[in-house]
Amino acid sequence: MWVWIIFIALIIVFLALDLGVFHKEEHVIKSKEAGIWTAIWVTIALSFSGVIYWLFSSWLIENPTGLTPNNAVLKYITGYLIELSLSVDNVFVIAVIFAAFKIPPIYQHRVLFWGILGAIVFRALMILFGVALITRFEWIIYVFGVFLLYTAFKMLKGDEHEFNPKNSWVFRQIKKVYPITNSIQGHDFFVKRMGVKAATPLFVALIVIELTDILFALDSIPAILAITADPFIVFSSNILAILGLRSMYFLISRMLDKFRFINYSLVVILAFVGLKMLFSHYVHLPEWVSLSVISVALIGGIVASLVIPEKEESVSEE
Repeated sequence: MWVWIIFIALIIVFLALDLGVFHKEEHVIKSKEAGIWTAIWVTIALSFSGVIYWLFSSWLIENPTGLTPNNAVLKYITGYLIELSLSVDNVFVIAVIFAAFKIPPIYQHRVLFWGILGAIVFRALMILFGVALITRFEWIIYVFGVFLLYTAFKMLKGDEHEFNPKNSWVFRQIKKVYPITNSIQGHDFFVKRMGVKAATPLFVALIVIELTDILFALDSIPAILAITADPFIVFSSNILAILGLRSMYFLISRMLDKFRFINYSLVVILAFVGLKMLFSHYVHLPEWVSLSVISVALIGGIVASLVIPEKEESVSEE
C-alpha cells in the first residue's frame, strides 16, 4: 500500500510545483516551452519503467497477474503509449472548447491544470472499477473488445458532426442550475455580478473538458486493460500520460492540421487492442508484438501526415 501512497504523493508534488512554482505567473505557453515540458514529462514517464522493474523484481508491490519484471515494463510502456496516442483526439476537442468559449491563451493552462486534476480522480475510479470487473467477470473483456472495435469503426467511417460546446447538453444544464456570465474576469472561475455569484466561461470550459475526458476514458481505459489487468501498471501509465497532456496540447494544438492521418493510427490501435481482447483466451501474443504494433501505427500516421502532400482543392471559375 505504501507504494501507492508514495506514487500519489509524488503526483501531488508534481502538480503543486507545476502551478505554484513553474507556472506561478500566468503567461501564454509558446511552442518552445511546450516542447520542453512535453520532453520532460515523456522522460519522467519512460524513466518510471525503471521503477516498475525494480518494484516487480524486488516484490515490493502486489503482483496479482504474476508478471515478470520484464513483462511488467513492456506492459507499462505499451499502456503509456496507448494513452498518449488516444490523447490526440482529446487535444482536438479541448482546442474546440477553448475556441467556443473564447478562453484567452494566457488562462488556458490554469483551466487545463484543474481539468487534469479532476481527470486523475475520475480515471482512478474508472480504472479500479474496470479492473474489478475484469477480475470478477472474465466475460466482460469481450464487451470491452466489441466496444473498442465499434469505436474504431466509427472513427474510420468519419461521420462525426461538428462539435459545438455551446449547443451541448452539459452547457444547457449548467445554465439551468447556475448563472453564467459572458465576460472573463481575470483567471477567476466565479464572479459576483450585482450581488449574485455567477460562473465565468473559464468554469464552464473546465466542466465541459472534465466531462469530455470521461467520455474519452471510456475508450482509453478498456484499451489499456486489454494489455494488462495489473492495477498499478494501468493506473501509473494512465496518470503519467495525463500529466503530459497539458504541455502536449500547447505543442500540437497549433499543428493539428498537419497530422491528417493520425486518426488512421488511432483506428489501427483501437482495432488491434479490441481484437486482442476478443481473442485473449485463445491467442497469447508476446508483449513486444503489442508494443511494436502500437508504435508503428503511431509513427506511421505522423510520418504519413508529414510526407504525403495535402491535395489542393481545385476551384473552377466560371
